[in-house]
Order: sequence, then structure tokens, then C-alpha cells
Amino acid sequence: MASEDAKGKGPLQASLVNPTPQTSMTDAPTHRSDPLTGSVSRGTSNNDPSPYSTSNSRKSHQTLKLVALVLAVYLGLGTVCFYLLEPQMTGHKTNEIIDAVYFCIVTMATVGYGDIVPNSVLSKLFVCVFAFAGMALVALGLTKAVDYFMKKQADLLINALHMDQNASEAKYEKNYKAVKYKCLVVIIIILMLMIAGTAVLATVEKLDLIDAFYCVSVTITTLGYGDKSFKTERGRIFAVFWILTSTIFVAQFLCYITELHVQRGQRKLVKQVLSQKITNKDLEAADLDKDKSVELAEFIVDRLIKMEKISEDDIADIKKEFGKRDVNKSNTLTESDLPQSTQAEN
Repeated sequence: MASEDAKGKGPLQASLVNPTPQTSMTDAPTHRSDPLTGSVSRGTSNNDPSPYSTSNSRKSHQTLKLVALVLAVYLGLGTVCFYLLEPQMTGHKTNEIIDAVYFCIVTMATVGYGDIVPNSVLSKLFVCVFAFAGMALVALGLTKAVDYFMKKQADLLINALHMDQNASEAKYEKNYKAVKYKCLVVIIIILMLMIAGTAVLATVEKLDLIDAFYCVSVTITTLGYGDKSFKTERGRIFAVFWILTSTIFVAQFLCYITELHVQRGQRKLVKQVLSQKITNKDLEAADLDKDKSVELAEFIVDRLIKMEKISEDDIADIKKEFGKRDVNKSNTLTESDLPQSTQAEN
């Protein structure tokens, strides 16, 4: 009867909900293996990082290297081009190379003081191209930030399959506190950058403290009105590193604020779902195979849907993927379903 029931189930239910032959309630053994975590966490302890988390960490490092490489190429090419176009630029100038790097940073950070501006058709056209390329670079950064959030959520989902409710809540609390700590550290760094910028503008650029703080504020927020800016050679050398660093940390701060907001909403939703009373209607919705009983795997899938960690579309995609990998259509995945190359490696 168990094999006949398995054939009647979809790929997801047959593999996830009922991976082992069923027994009647009276014949059930006292100690029963977990039908979900027993298959998911095989060979992985609760304290060990999942292969998926390790893979995501590796991809994050590759992403940072990619963004850093693109930024270096962008600034390098921009510096060379604006150095060659220096005769076609007007404004307050100091050193040709320093001014070229300074103009690149001010343009990329969207500060736009206006103390150096293009003054020919060629230079204006190149500034347009450079500015749009900078927007593309920002878009790349935003895309990678979204990928970061998606991977974080995927990690939490995978880890949830290895832990009980109390451990899962503790994991959420630990992650939330870690992000709060990172946010606090970034705030302190931004304050230190503001103090350093104010000090340099006051001592090197000879601005009074109010004007120096005002210039720092409109620079970090990328307003860049242009009435106050870096005019000296030493000031612009400092500005090249200071503006770039400030822009990165402000973006990091906004990223952490967003992550805190998302995690706070998720924690609230998770607690609401886990603490709500279960009704007959809830049991019917959780009964995926319609056998008038809800197994652990079915219950977990239902809870994850209500926590908005997965959707019906996600389940449909998983079922399709399972169907493709189930070569012999047995509603189970065995070594015979693996490609020959994979079997040879094993």
C-alpha cells in the first residue's frame, strides 16, 4: 500500500513528505527518524555550516572582487581620459593628475561640486558617457546588494531545515544582533570620517568650523552644492580617498538599515506563524497528499509558505526539477538517476 500511495503523489510529496514506507499509527515505532531532516541533514551536523552557506560565502567574495575590479578599471580609464582632456576643462585647477582623479571621484560619487567642469564638445560628451557608466556601476552594486539579501534568506531557510523551533529563533536573534552590531560600527566609522573631513577642511582649506561641517555634510549626502569644496592640492589628495571611503560606508549603512528592517519584519512574521493556533482548515491546507494526516515534512512546508520563505511557485519549480532528475519515474531519487559522469566520480 505504501508504494501505491507513493505513486499517487507528486514528485515533491513522494520525495519530501513520504521518503520512507509508512506504517499505521498503532504499528509506529517509539523512536521514528525525522522524515525531512533525516534526509536533508545527512552527513551534516547542526553546528556545521551547510554546503549551500559555504558556497554563498565563496560567491560573495567573488562578487566583492568583481565590483572592486570594475571600480578600479572605471576610475583608471577615467583618470587617463580626463588627464588628456585637461586643457578642455575649466575651473579651479591644481595638479593635472590629482585634478583628473579628483574629478573622477566627484563625478562617480554624484557630488558634482562644479569647481572643475568640461568646456568643449568632446569633454562634455565624454563626461556624459562617464556619468552614465557611473550609474551602471551603481546599478551593479545595487544588484549585488539584492543578491546578498536573497542569499541571506536562502541561508536562513536551509539552516531552518536543520534546527528545531527554539534553535531557529535563536539563530534569527543572533543574526539580528550581528547586523545591529555591524550597523553601529558603520555609524561610528561615518562619524569619524565626518570629523576627519571637518578637520582637514578647517586646517588645509582654511574654512571655519561651520562651513567645514557644512561642506562635509553636503558631500557625504552627495548634494554637492559647490559653494564650498576642496581647492588646494593637499585637500584634493585627501578628498580622493575621503569621498570614495565615505560613499562606500554610507552605502553600507543604508544596506544594513534595510537588512535590519527586513529581518525585523521576518521575525515578527515567524513568531506570528509559529504561535498561532492551528484549526481544521489549517490542517486541510497543510495536508499536501490529502491522506487526512499531516506529517512533519508537510507541516514544515506549510509553515515556510506562511512565513513567506517559499511560495507555491517555488514548490512547483522544485517539483519540475525533481521530475527532470527522476529518470526512471519512481518518485524517488537513487544513484541510478544520476548522470554516468557523476556516478563515476562517486
